Amino acid sequence: MKLQLNIANQLTIVRIVAIPLYLLVLYINKDWSNVAATIIFILAGVSDFLDGYIARKYNMITDLGKILDPIADKILVAAALIALIDLDRLYWWIAVIMLARDFTMEALRNLAASKGIIIAAGIWGKLKTTFQMVAIGMISFKNVWLGINWYILGQVLMYIALVLSIYSAFVYFRDYFKNHELEENNTESFE
Repeated sequence: MKLQLNIANQLTIVRIVAIPLYLLVLYINKDWSNVAATIIFILAGVSDFLDGYIARKYNMITDLGKILDPIADKILVAAALIALIDLDRLYWWIAVIMLARDFTMEALRNLAASKGIIIAAGIWGKLKTTFQMVAIGMISFKNVWLGINWYILGQVLMYIALVLSIYSAFVYFRDYFKNHELEENNTESFE
């Protein structure tokens, strides 16, 4: 297989490389390093948006990108959640629920793919990801700025992301099994 290092895949690789840098700076745990870690995290999040946008707009979708992009996303979020737990900025059970949801969704997508079904990201999953990423950034920042306690605001957004995480998983499973049941019933009617 030829290595397909177009600009979209390069952005994904930069995101993967940014993860240990984000963690290193976050663990310094000073006001200035929290700002720096947040900037790194934001740039990693923006690169996630950009690589997908560029790949779709300029027809740069590759097998490598299909593999690397979701891995980079999961590693970034998992590393951030675990670090925030370790720094006593996030309750462990929130991360467990969110990561369990993500692993369960991957299992459902794999099951669906084995049957030729593609489960595209829905609005609730996209909202979950948006709230989660913004919350992680704010909790990483952990400073008061412009009179706003970004840490507390990040905690609130993380709880919203948690609710969206659970609800979006419910919607994905409900829709999958409802559609799968319809397909089975249609198949039976032709037999």
